[in-house]
Amino acid sequence: MEKKLKHLEFIQNAINRMANNSFIIKGWCITLAVALIALLEKEDINKCYIAFSFLPLLFFWFLDAYFIKVERQYRKLYDEVRKEEDEKIDFSMDISSYEECYRKVFFSYTLFLFYLSLIGISLVITFLIK
Repeated sequence: MEKKLKHLEFIQNAINRMANNSFIIKGWCITLAVALIALLEKEDINKCYIAFSFLPLLFFWFLDAYFIKVERQYRKLYDEVRKEEDEKIDFSMDISSYEECYRKVFFSYTLFLFYLSLIGISLVITFLIK
């Protein structure tokens, strides 16, 4: 039983790292969105640069979806190890056999609402300022 608990602890640590990365990415994304909106108040900024301001938000969306995808794969591994007998524990952290659709994660309800609302707020403020 000790081997199983240690293996589950390793997997849980990986899950926690992925969740923490996702949280940090959301924080950076909000910070960046606010900074871009603050820069839009300057009168000398060209309107063509406004379109490029959404690229970092999309980049963070893709990156966040990746970390959530990996977290889900580790959760599947955790569930599998939880069911195994103590003698079969090999401390493998391989998640390649646990497929998770990247597109499904990217357009998940929580990510879609979070990032789409940031992009929408940025668009509204952009058109109100200019």
